[in-house]
Amino acid sequence: MRLGVLDVGSNTVHLLVMDAHPGARPLPAHSHKAELRLAELLDADGSIGDRGIERLVTITHDAVRTAEDKGCEELLPFATSAIRDAANADAVLKRVRDETGVDLQVLSGPEEARLTFLAARRWYGWSSGKLLLLDIGGGSLEIAYGIDEEPDAAVSLPLGAGRLTAGWLPGDPPDLADVRALRRHVRAEIARTVGEFARFGKPHHVVATSKTFKQLARLAGAPGSGEGLYVQRGLSRTSLEEWVPKLSVMTAEQRCALPGVSEGRARQLLAGALVAEGAMDLFGVEELEVCPWALREGVILRRLDHLPAA
Repeated sequence: MRLGVLDVGSNTVHLLVMDAHPGARPLPAHSHKAELRLAELLDADGSIGDRGIERLVTITHDAVRTAEDKGCEELLPFATSAIRDAANADAVLKRVRDETGVDLQVLSGPEEARLTFLAARRWYGWSSGKLLLLDIGGGSLEIAYGIDEEPDAAVSLPLGAGRLTAGWLPGDPPDLADVRALRRHVRAEIARTVGEFARFGKPHHVVATSKTFKQLARLAGAPGSGEGLYVQRGLSRTSLEEWVPKLSVMTAEQRCALPGVSEGRARQLLAGALVAEGAMDLFGVEELEVCPWALREGVILRRLDHLPAA
């Protein structure tokens, strides 16, 4: 069957159309992204402003039309931290539902972590053993750990690259005092969760998802997206520690010139790097592997798991 996943994130609204069947690997058929950057469109009280809502409605309407054009039998729409943390979340969801017919399902932070973990587990299989997953989005950081498909621990922290950039790094290039303050904040937040995971023992395999990790791995010399899904891409803490000081003194325009860095993500790359560095350091990770599958694939896999047997 052909399924569409509509992911309303902090940075983008992403429609992923996949041909999926129980027991088979989901195959991407179409992908469309539209920049939204809701984390940067919040009012002073934490509400999503009219401009952000209107853009969300327009993009959602266009995504529904595209899903229909591509022959999707079912659309799985969901939203993550940008909407679940907004002060006017209920009003935003109602307006989207009233004007587009789409009932966005808001995932909790732990749900987001669990579904992303499921995707990583299915990608790497049982032979990967105890798996530690890190995912940096625009609004939050998800961490999950386990040996089965359901993680033993899953948390979500308000450490997304877009959220932190908007709240902590106003300058371009950023003030180095602001960078240090953000670094302290990030590490204090992550340190509170380390004990919850440490009791399960050392992971056999550490993996990361999200555009932020893909870009950081690319900076460290990993192959570009043009090389395909099946090329191994890794990131070492040593490489990351070399890049953070460089990113700290660059403007967004200068970061755009780096390999693999898009214009829309350039400004928030430093915040994402600080989160990645802090997580790898505090969890004792020397190297990790970038997983091609993430939350959207996890949503599809969970839906396939609930289909009745033929």
